[in-house]
Amino acid sequence: MDKIASFTVDHLRLLPGLYVSRKDSRGDVTVTTFDLRFTAPNREPVMDMPAVHTIEHLGATVLRNGASKDDIVYFGPMGCRTGFYLIVFGDKTPADVYGLVVGMCEFILGYDGEIPGAKAAECGNYLEQNLSEAKYYVRRYLYELKENKRYDYPTATE
Repeated sequence: MDKIASFTVDHLRLLPGLYVSRKDSRGDVTVTTFDLRFTAPNREPVMDMPAVHTIEHLGATVLRNGASKDDIVYFGPMGCRTGFYLIVFGDKTPADVYGLVVGMCEFILGYDGEIPGAKAAECGNYLEQNLSEAKYYVRRYLYELKENKRYDYPTATE
């Protein structure tokens, strides 16, 4: 089998940032998948699952209700628990979604209330939420995003 593109990224050198993971087109429609890498893979502990779940609920809610809601295809966690994927319609760059991502982070940092969708009838694991831990990870990520502006993946060396 062919190696998929995400396995060509050097995860030993990958740092928190906002990266284009892939672009897919079919006909006149293009979708761009962004890698919102919150932690340095294989060098930092993975994110706590209740915090990841809370970021997913709050992030998806604010993105799907904001000014760009018609551009949002998906927001959710990576299986490795080092970040999130944001999928949007259009041939986009990190600069195109930077404000959107910063706004999402600022929303989460300022949020103080019941987690949207965190009821038994609305979520398959509704009790696993941690807002304070979510804010910890988002605060770290937002700092990295603003200070270091990492947009280019390190490629794997063989």
